[in-house]
Amino acid sequence: MNHILITGGAGFIGSHVVRHFVQHYPQYRIVNVDALTYAGHLENVADVQQAPNYCFVQADIGDFSTMCHLMEQHAITAIIHLAAESHVDRSIGDPFLFARTNVLGTLSLLEAARCTWGGNWQGKRFYHISTDEVYGALPLEENMRFTERTPYAPHSPYSASKAASDHFVRAYRDTYGMPILISNCSNNYGPYQHPEKLIPLCIDCICRRRPIPVYGKGENVRDWLHVQDHARAIDTIFHHGLPGRTYNIGADNEWSNLALIHLLIETTDRLLSRPPGSSSALIRFVADRPGHDLRYAIDASRLRQELGWHPAIPFREGIEATVRWYLEHEVWLRTITNHTLRCNTCQNN
Repeated sequence: MNHILITGGAGFIGSHVVRHFVQHYPQYRIVNVDALTYAGHLENVADVQQAPNYCFVQADIGDFSTMCHLMEQHAITAIIHLAAESHVDRSIGDPFLFARTNVLGTLSLLEAARCTWGGNWQGKRFYHISTDEVYGALPLEENMRFTERTPYAPHSPYSASKAASDHFVRAYRDTYGMPILISNCSNNYGPYQHPEKLIPLCIDCICRRRPIPVYGKGENVRDWLHVQDHARAIDTIFHHGLPGRTYNIGADNEWSNLALIHLLIETTDRLLSRPPGSSSALIRFVADRPGHDLRYAIDASRLRQELGWHPAIPFREGIEATVRWYLEHEVWLRTITNHTLRCNTCQNN
């Protein structure tokens, strides 16, 4: 029986991964560990909290002794590591926090796994979830995409912290023989995403008729993937990926920020029965953030060809379903927003 420790399972992507594994693998024991910072909420996994193959532990992955205890107490045989600070703007304001969580937290987990498993790697697996931002930026005018061989060139404290954690994971494979997997994913969207991120932020601004901030000229391009497709990809890589291998996850779905915002305006206005495009007047161009990468694009051919994974959710359908979800979950959105404001107040005092 697999006893899987999923870190960050009360966050956006993590909650979808927890739900997927709990519901699809009743024979597994799923242990969700999350520190419940401003970005983690038990409401995100409320629908599985009573499942017999699920349990939740509130803990910081950087607490090495606690991680060792959890590994032993629950006889953990595999780790799917998603816990991370992930908002680039926050990393610019507090890079130390990102280094502590993303780098030292990952090292804490790796060492807890090494000490607990004691070099007996049979049936063990450490799967680290990373980001395409470690690769740096691509030019707009060239048809280039990130592959698993693209050199790392992080430009923000967030991407630098994720790059460092990737290197630590590979070092544990090379030094100790730990069976590891890494995936680098493009931008995710879907239900339960924190309202500080672009898509839910725009939906919220449109609903409340507030200004929609757009960095620079809105020309920065991102490759968007539905979070449920990402969860399926993680499942596929976890079960069928070759240990030591890296897999890029993307949907060949590039949109400039401005084009995406206009799609969100079109969709949200329609669902709110407003005049089409009327919310375009809310767009406000603001000063660009430092080190803002121009373009990301993922080549996921290795994942498709070797493991047979393909994205299943068309982007426009996924966007419409996402907008509907946020319109139907206003209480969740307000709860998350108020909780974040309280957390930020506590941090600043």
